[in-house]
Amino acid sequence: MKDFWVTSGHHLLDKDEAGRLLVTDSFLKAYFARPELLPPETACPAELRLHHELLMHHPRRPVAKQEIAALEDPDARENWEFMIAFRDHVLAAPSLEAAYLALARGSAENIPPLFMNQLAQVVLRNALDGQHDACVVRAAELFYRPQRVTSHEGAVLLADAETIELHEQNRHASPLLNMLGGPAVTELEILDENNPERYFARSDAFDMVLKLGSARSPARRGLATAMEIWVRHLVAVGVEIEPVERIEDEDWAWFVGLDAEATRIGNALWAGEELDPETAKRVIALFRLTFSDTGEVLPQVGARPVWLIMAMTPDRTIRMKPQNLVAGLPFRAPGTVN
Repeated sequence: MKDFWVTSGHHLLDKDEAGRLLVTDSFLKAYFARPELLPPETACPAELRLHHELLMHHPRRPVAKQEIAALEDPDARENWEFMIAFRDHVLAAPSLEAAYLALARGSAENIPPLFMNQLAQVVLRNALDGQHDACVVRAAELFYRPQRVTSHEGAVLLADAETIELHEQNRHASPLLNMLGGPAVTELEILDENNPERYFARSDAFDMVLKLGSARSPARRGLATAMEIWVRHLVAVGVEIEPVERIEDEDWAWFVGLDAEATRIGNALWAGEELDPETAKRVIALFRLTFSDTGEVLPQVGARPVWLIMAMTPDRTIRMKPQNLVAGLPFRAPGTVN
């Protein structure tokens, strides 16, 4: 079986009989060992002691508000408030899937996007367990890693935003490279039918480019498959998602924006507004979603399609919000974790 996304920590978790993820002390300790939670050398003794106890001994122990209030650095106090609230949330839920679903349905206001992305990654890693199609797995990175969009030689290329930023920094450090090179994305390998094994060998590097292509391209079909698996895994509802080139439906029954920009654009179209050319160009991908069982759907939608919209921001970045796929679909009744 091909492994991938080892840094998600999925191998540190247990599973229940239904295959849902159960929190372990090892997983929590790995969380407290993440770079963003390591106190600096200048941290106060109270913060150093708190971090040491949670990391080395008792990752589940209660942390009182007064204990966090005693930390000297206001930024550290805020960080620990977020972290402990997040930890307590996942510990209170019967599984990580249930914890994510609760956050997706409205209790995520005080949870930083970083934590939502990390939780999405490990839940998605579980949902995709056994997946052998590199295009599906690479496309699924959009669920939790912002992507930079580049148009190059007639192709739309998606590259990990953090990876591209590092390459651009290296270019600035080398004026000659900056002058002679093309777009930074051209320095990265593009995933295609000839190199899927290379993706699995270095999936945690997030350094392979996805060529979006047409609606029939492996990348778009891979993203559609990942979304189908995501919905089925989290809410036990079967859907079929098909990439399309355009929305051929003048009277929409429902739409879901897969990111904040797409939601804004979809709302404008829903209200009958005309998109200016620059805004229209920001629509990156469209999908048609249908339910396997229309009994799961609100009566006003029934067998009619749900349109999914993905768009990039004006700075050409895609920041997908996978929670919209479970919180925004027209379920007759709230779906539950499978």
